[in-house]
Amino acid sequence: MDSVLVGVVVLVALGFDFTNGFHDTANAVATSVSTRALTPRMAVLVASLANLAGAFVTTAVAKTVGKDVVDSGLINTRTVLAALLGAIVWNLLTWWFGLPSSSSHALIGGLVGAALVQSGENGVLWHGLAHKVVIPALIAPLIAFTAAFLLLLVIFWAFSWITRGVANRGFRLGQLASGTFMAFTHGANDAQKTMGVIALALFANGSIDHFYIPTWVKVAAGLAIGLGTYVGGWRIMRTLGQRIFKMEPESGFASQAAAGATIYAATKYGYPLSTTHVISGAVMGAGATQRLSAVRWGVAGNIVVAWILTIPAAGAAAAAFYWPVQALF
Repeated sequence: MDSVLVGVVVLVALGFDFTNGFHDTANAVATSVSTRALTPRMAVLVASLANLAGAFVTTAVAKTVGKDVVDSGLINTRTVLAALLGAIVWNLLTWWFGLPSSSSHALIGGLVGAALVQSGENGVLWHGLAHKVVIPALIAPLIAFTAAFLLLLVIFWAFSWITRGVANRGFRLGQLASGTFMAFTHGANDAQKTMGVIALALFANGSIDHFYIPTWVKVAAGLAIGLGTYVGGWRIMRTLGQRIFKMEPESGFASQAAAGATIYAATKYGYPLSTTHVISGAVMGAGATQRLSAVRWGVAGNIVVAWILTIPAAGAAAAAFYWPVQALF
């Protein structure tokens, strides 16, 4: 039964990774599509390949998810399965309503909710949760907002002598690089979260004798998130690429470059960021360079509400799945 349960956990984890890919497709390609730098299908193809490549960069984020959020010595494989189911349910709900909420925080919330039901407060590493998840979640979008705002001001100053037509063509080409970089960092940060959860399940089951990320886990997670990205998250793409503010090629370039740099730095130090939060903050920062009224703050407010709800809602869903999973396995 234990081997069957581990197999189920791996399949469900890869299913979550797939939903992460199509849920977060907009993070990498919405700005490129909305500025007509790429066609939707070509943008998604580029993003899926870059997501796959990014999955092999480092394992720092995977180790944070597997070791620093919940107590790996107390958690068991059934708890991991409940966490994944809760995260998937929240992912699907927010995808259906077109809200760019955080797949990452859904997974973190699922782990916390399931661990609380299983072991009480001792099951959650509150210090790690605060310093590795909550504080970066608050700071990273502000960094991306500021970086995109300042970068776009520099672009306006440096290229003020170029005609609009030439600038549009140039920055659409620039978005090929910035969009690919954004997708690469998305794969580097997000695919690792699933790797960490699978490794946690393997360690809890005794399938590995110490916590590390096997090569086959890296390959499987990279393929799952890349395939999910290719399927595409068109509902969320419309929200992020069109409804926050009317985006021009230079705005898209600045947003992607600022967000990609923020995510890359966080990935290097093992912070499991919400790539959705970061690109949304960058898009708002780029929009604010025009004037504050250029950003549709009502839509932005709805996104923020989804952010705030994600960890507790996914945690509640995972807690609800805990007892049925115990009964089945």
